[in-house]
Amino acid sequence: MVGTIVHQLTRNASIEEVEAGGLAPYYTDHGLGVYPQAASGTPFSASVLAVKGDPIADLQEDLAAEQKARATYEKLIDLCRDYPDVVDPLKFLREREIVHFQRFGEALRGVQDKLAQRKFYMNSNNPIFTNNQDNTYTPNMTINIGMNKNNCGCGR
Repeated sequence: MVGTIVHQLTRNASIEEVEAGGLAPYYTDHGLGVYPQAASGTPFSASVLAVKGDPIADLQEDLAAEQKARATYEKLIDLCRDYPDVVDPLKFLREREIVHFQRFGEALRGVQDKLAQRKFYMNSNNPIFTNNQDNTYTPNMTINIGMNKNNCGCGR
């Protein structure tokens, strides 16, 4: 959407307007086309995508990316206050980043809760469990698995 906004704002710009706006170097390389790059001129690269393959690390990266995008939209809104047709879509995008941040936070809490659960491994022939008719298992006795009061198993 930001690329579309930039295109709409520059599509009919004259060479003089391009130069006055400080866009001459960009125009030289890309014309008035939208080329994905940072405000510093650094082109987009897949190296900015931080994926570790660990759900907690990856969700933390997603949370950070949403906050960075929100902050960028807020700065763009500050720069475009006099243009309500530009500010309204930017506000929408900012709000979307906030919702994404909330959803990633919920996902992170869900993963952390799942990883914190005790894991039970059992053999269906184990006599301490009763095989119920619905193929669930019920303990026949209280099982002490040696966890301390913190349930971390570290013995501290």
